[in-house]
Amino acid sequence: MTPLDETGAAADDEGGYGAGDEAVSTLRGGPRGRRARARTRGAPLPLLVPALVGVAFLTLPLVALLVRAPWRSLPGLLTSAEVWQALRLSLVCATAATAVSLVVGVPLAWLLARVEFPGRGLVRALVTLPLVLPPVVGGVALLMALGRNGIVGKWLDSWFGVTLPFTTAGVVVAEAFVAMPFLVISVEGTLRAADPRYEEAAATLGASRFTAFRRVTLPLIAPGIAAGAVLAWARALGEFGATITFAGNFPGRTQTMPLAVYLALQSDPEAAIALSLVLLAVSVAVLAGLRDRWMTAR
Repeated sequence: MTPLDETGAAADDEGGYGAGDEAVSTLRGGPRGRRARARTRGAPLPLLVPALVGVAFLTLPLVALLVRAPWRSLPGLLTSAEVWQALRLSLVCATAATAVSLVVGVPLAWLLARVEFPGRGLVRALVTLPLVLPPVVGGVALLMALGRNGIVGKWLDSWFGVTLPFTTAGVVVAEAFVAMPFLVISVEGTLRAADPRYEEAAATLGASRFTAFRRVTLPLIAPGIAAGAVLAWARALGEFGATITFAGNFPGRTQTMPLAVYLALQSDPEAAIALSLVLLAVSVAVLAGLRDRWMTAR
């Protein structure tokens, strides 16, 4: 009969241990377990090489931007009146677009997450369509809808004298169009993860549905709203295609930072690099602010 050790693992004829002991060693974190985990963590070469190529492909342009930056003349470039004008307009318009997205997008996300109605899947698809729609196409669509001869814009012009294309308000509209889906997706996901029993408990205590939303749901989903708002703000700040199509490129009125970068690249590459560094710094700050929510595993 094969002897058993105190763990129940069968010993072989030479005093060693068999498969049972290997399993026990693995579970106990012994040498064999450490070697097994090391083998698990190791990346196979056919996967490692393309992964490293992908990392290089995504980071090399950013490194090149930092290497070629005119660091000595950077303060002078960033303090010019044109740069500050474009930066101020970008910050104001991105903030206004985020505010519009919050006012409209949070109720929309709640509707998609909490209310069953016919065609909800179609509505969700239409809401998220600007995520994959080319921004220039979005600008053309805005012109067809809100331009002077648009299906809604002609009535805004004739009834209220409101003209949106090629105005600062048009920049806000274009940025909100492309940025709002980021907020809606973030808030809807947070709402689906939140326990609806808290709202039901508030309803049983006599709270109306709006009161339950305001006093119970909003505090629960506040982190998701904040994350969505930051993402929407960053997307609005970097918007180019819809803005130049719908609002044009007029300095001081519709020329935001991305448009200023594009214009400077044709005449002053150093100024274009300096403006790009500002947008890069903003993007890094956004990622740093959201790292605990989006970039770490819990």
